[in-house]
Amino acid sequence: MTKHNHEFRDPVHVFVRLDTDERRVVDSRSFQRLRDIHQLAMTYLVYPGATHRRFEHSLGVMELATRVYNVVTDPRNLKDYNNTFSEIVSDRKRLDWLSVLRMAALLHDIGHLPFSHAAEKELLPEGWTHETLTKELILSTPIRQELEKMDLQAEKVVKIALGPEAATDFEFSPWETILAEIIVGDAFGVDRMDYLLRDSLHTGVAYGRFDHYRLIDTMRILKVPPPSPGSGEEDKSGDFSETSIPEPSFALGVEEGGLQSSEAMMLARYFMFSQMYFHPIRRIYDIHLKDFLAEMLDGGRFSTDTEKHLSITDAEILAKLHEAARDVRSKGHLHAKRIIDREHFKMLYERNPDDQKANTEAGKAVYEALCDKFGADKFRHDSYRQKGGPPNYPVQMRDDSIVSSLAISEVLKHLPLVSVDYIFADREVFPAAEAWLKKNRKDIIKPILKEAENGKAT
Repeated sequence: MTKHNHEFRDPVHVFVRLDTDERRVVDSRSFQRLRDIHQLAMTYLVYPGATHRRFEHSLGVMELATRVYNVVTDPRNLKDYNNTFSEIVSDRKRLDWLSVLRMAALLHDIGHLPFSHAAEKELLPEGWTHETLTKELILSTPIRQELEKMDLQAEKVVKIALGPEAATDFEFSPWETILAEIIVGDAFGVDRMDYLLRDSLHTGVAYGRFDHYRLIDTMRILKVPPPSPGSGEEDKSGDFSETSIPEPSFALGVEEGGLQSSEAMMLARYFMFSQMYFHPIRRIYDIHLKDFLAEMLDGGRFSTDTEKHLSITDAEILAKLHEAARDVRSKGHLHAKRIIDREHFKMLYERNPDDQKANTEAGKAVYEALCDKFGADKFRHDSYRQKGGPPNYPVQMRDDSIVSSLAISEVLKHLPLVSVDYIFADREVFPAAEAWLKKNRKDIIKPILKEAENGKAT
């Protein structure tokens, strides 16, 4: 007897269920490749449990997207906007769009390079990202044919998988923008929900947990309210996520009873970034990996050819890492050895509030001074500051009025931005560099401060 319904056991969502057509997409080469792409790059060298892959994350995103969709398109929750979203009023249309959404959620990460984000920006040709590769793969013949068997258009799946920011060559209807927001939205994207929950579970960092059941149950499609005078929202031009929704403006929001759950997710994100994603040793392993790949790959870049992309995973890179670490003649030998033998650069300097007050570019100044003194090849600088502020989304109050989350949430108003500034040093020079920096730190920062003050005076 043919089985038409299939299920995966999942440590986060218990079960992920799919039908036979969807199972064929899971069995495709493009998706099976994700079994060999670590979700968190080399984080397992710091947090041993972080060996989970993009494969199970993508299944989890599909599961969460389905739950959100079923809630926000429930006729009881959408009754005020039936005319606006006439595309989904009938049960048949709801099911058709759900199929598109599930495939978009499932396939949203198939363009990831080996070790996920660790080596993307510097190691792809200009204008290419993992989203661009995802688009190419979904539109390629093998995936397109599987989607056509399900009466789905590959172009629609691409749009919903990537959203308006990444799929800039497509036009989006208000409804398609909402669907994309379910997956990649800055406030309530299920991609973020799943990676926070999953990464928290596998790393053992409990800060990433939040009540996603309550959050999803209270999610709604809501009209975006106008900015409140004096609230500081005026510059946001009505945007309540990273995606811009055409007029009339709608976005994913929450009922008032779900505000605390949404706040908890934003706090979880902040704590996971500050505690785990930006752990200094995790970051330096990413840097050594990038240095290795830049020397090992032809032309220092990954190929954007889809066939070559499908042929390279973490497994191939790890094999080359081990080979290069043992052979001094291999390209990238030093970088590979630092990873394999755990001889990574040590953190010499990190962001200091007193230094920042004196000079906002203190890390850069210290890094340049160290390079001048000991040589640029002995140091690596890793600096990041989160862009923008907390996501601003609509909240439906108990009296049915809709207000901005920033107008009623003190938690969101005061949510810190993630900011790091690390300098790492080769172990050979670390003791001397540490002593020299301790002696000269104030002098390194102060001259730049004086120059800045002189510039203001003129």
